[in-house]
Amino acid sequence: MTDISSPAGSDTAALVRYEVRGGAARIDLDSPHNRNAISGALVDQLLAALERAAADTTARVVVLGHTGGTFCAGADLSEASADREDPTAAAAARTRVFLDLLTAIISHPKPVIGAVDGHVRAGGMGLIAACDLVVAGPSSTFALTEVRLGLAIAMISVPLAARVRSRDLTRAVLTGEKFDPAHAREIGLVTEAVDDVDSAVDELVASFRPCSPQGLAENKALLATPLLAELDARGEELAGITARLFGTPEVTEGMTAFLEKRKPSWATAIE
Repeated sequence: MTDISSPAGSDTAALVRYEVRGGAARIDLDSPHNRNAISGALVDQLLAALERAAADTTARVVVLGHTGGTFCAGADLSEASADREDPTAAAAARTRVFLDLLTAIISHPKPVIGAVDGHVRAGGMGLIAACDLVVAGPSSTFALTEVRLGLAIAMISVPLAARVRSRDLTRAVLTGEKFDPAHAREIGLVTEAVDDVDSAVDELVASFRPCSPQGLAENKALLATPLLAELDARGEELAGITARLFGTPEVTEGMTAFLEKRKPSWATAIE
């Protein structure tokens, strides 16, 4: 397995790994020190890995997995909290880059399988919603925690609304509650809840071997068209929501409380 590193001369660590095995491009988020949080460097490297997989003739399908006990914790809040000079502009820029990532997954010419056996939070939920298929193992947990930080689901609302039943999505968005793989399967967020992720993914990968690359690309494009059209039409609006919220007193308090591992003021005010 090779690292997807930054350009020559950069001292940025490799946060994404790439390997072709069994006809699949295996892309792993490999930043366990911050629970595979969505930083600018991780997004850049993941985009590079997806582009590499698209051109890789030895891979019929892409598997997006992870190292460590968390698939993705959402935005890198330590990186976000460092944007003190102009948090609004910085948040808008980060959101547009994340839009590029969601678009790259949804529009990828090869099926993308999410392989999850760990925690999925916030923006990480958007990543798996963008995947075509998702296999979740017994260690998986899921939550849309934005509401507990004073934020909104913004960009990821589009792929989530396409996958998850409306009433169930409403509860998940408005409560930030954690739920398990069985519930994620029931509401449509994941394709399969299994005991052995590796075996289940290998079976899915094998199912694509008889499929024509052209047929896969054309059929996937048909399914992706409505999602991509909505992201294109609403991208600036949704980026604006995130930009408007970052830097507000509630988001500052929410992020600070999270980083300090304490409850935010609004949670203690009604106890």
